[in-house]
Amino acid sequence: MSANTMSNGYGTHTNGSLGHAESSSSADSFDDEKDEGSATSNYAPNGYSQLPLQSHNDELVGYLYHSGFQTGNYADTILQVQQHNYRLHAIILARSPFLAHLMSTSPQNGGQRVIYVPLEQEPEVTQEGFAIALGYLYSSISLTLVRPENCRAVLAAGRLLGGMDDLCQYAYEECKRSISVQTIGAWLGFIESLSSSSPDGMSTPSIAPNTVFGDYARKMRDDVFHFLVVTLPEVLDVQSPHEPSSASGPSGRDVLLQIFSQVPFDMFKAAVESPVFTIGADQVRFKFAKDAIDLRKRGIARGPGLEETVVLAFGGGNGAGSAVHVTRKMKKRPLWKVNS
Repeated sequence: MSANTMSNGYGTHTNGSLGHAESSSSADSFDDEKDEGSATSNYAPNGYSQLPLQSHNDELVGYLYHSGFQTGNYADTILQVQQHNYRLHAIILARSPFLAHLMSTSPQNGGQRVIYVPLEQEPEVTQEGFAIALGYLYSSISLTLVRPENCRAVLAAGRLLGGMDDLCQYAYEECKRSISVQTIGAWLGFIESLSSSSPDGMSTPSIAPNTVFGDYARKMRDDVFHFLVVTLPEVLDVQSPHEPSSASGPSGRDVLLQIFSQVPFDMFKAAVESPVFTIGADQVRFKFAKDAIDLRKRGIARGPGLEETVVLAFGGGNGAGSAVHVTRKMKKRPLWKVNS
């Protein structure tokens, strides 16, 4: 073709844009005409006081979400996700770096492109969470579907697909708000599932670096820890004189003990020794840790192998931290006397 190469029916300039020089001269000419017109007319261009761009954009996005995502009209790509098929659009899916890579490496043999999305190695990405993240590629309407029950799965899916920082931050904030007395057990199990520790269980576990949550994994771990040492004691009012358990239910201290009996050791140790743990003076802290360890021996720390203990170092606090220290060591094997 000649220098006047056409693209989608337009000249060489993208989507009909004029060249720089041509655009500048046209803009100057338009400004001159606008100045002349403004002297004789008080009306805005085309009779609008303000161009109705926002309502048009909202209508367009709503159309893309309902007709494009929910009903799959004019789809050119099929996503196979576990037992579900999504009829979607490559131009929208390409907003996700993860899906863009899958599309670029998947052959298209005429007709619709079929993409298989492997989720077997990402148990935190549920079908619901993935669908909400997919919908977010089309519209922020998906944010209205994020709830305490699915927020962690939405965060995992958003992180996996990529290119949706706002959705991830929104889902993370919902995760943070969802931590409560009722849900802390599930959150503790989740945090433990993210940790990698040594086979002997002696070294302090750390967050696995390859988790789908990325930096959010450490943030959520910190949020759970803060809930344990600051929020939970305040909510349960554990520093008030507590009465023995009665028909009215367990005391706040008893509830806190039950929760701490399920906390992974590294977090349990850090919480008990933390200077911000609002449980009381060192003697009170020591008694609480001792009672918690007794409960842990019947549950999370039950069985042979490791043994948890707590010590109170008198005068060891020095105002810089707790004088209470929790340790874990290998149990001594019993010695058997062999008769000659």
